Amino acid sequence: MTKAHYTPTYQSWQSMKQRCNQPNHKHYENYGGRGVKVCEQWDTYANFLEHIGTRPDGCSLDRIDNDKGYEPGNCKWATRTEQNRNNSQNRNITFNGQTKCLAEWCEELCLNYARVYARLFKLHWSVDDAFC
Repeated sequence: MTKAHYTPTYQSWQSMKQRCNQPNHKHYENYGGRGVKVCEQWDTYANFLEHIGTRPDGCSLDRIDNDKGYEPGNCKWATRTEQNRNNSQNRNITFNGQTKCLAEWCEELCLNYARVYARLFKLHWSVDDAFC
């Protein structure tokens, strides 16, 4: 094995391929099992590295659009917080012409997440009223 095989970037590339291509992988059901594929260009590590670059510390591979596969233009290195905010289970809210997940809005506006969540999804308030 070369030195590249021991790098975090290489490990991310391998994990990506395994999640999408190996039915016995523990996360296959959420990736390959639901149609998420790795583009042909990224079958080789050199091409993947050229497109995405070296993995920064504290980051992992994130798909920008979770309904699309691993391909140039749809992937980036992201922190755990960024990954959590790009989750299909998040509640995205449009406010003042911008769309962000509810957690991000609450953080930005210094609002209590549980209170705003209840206002929006249990009491069915408007976004403007829930954010006041």
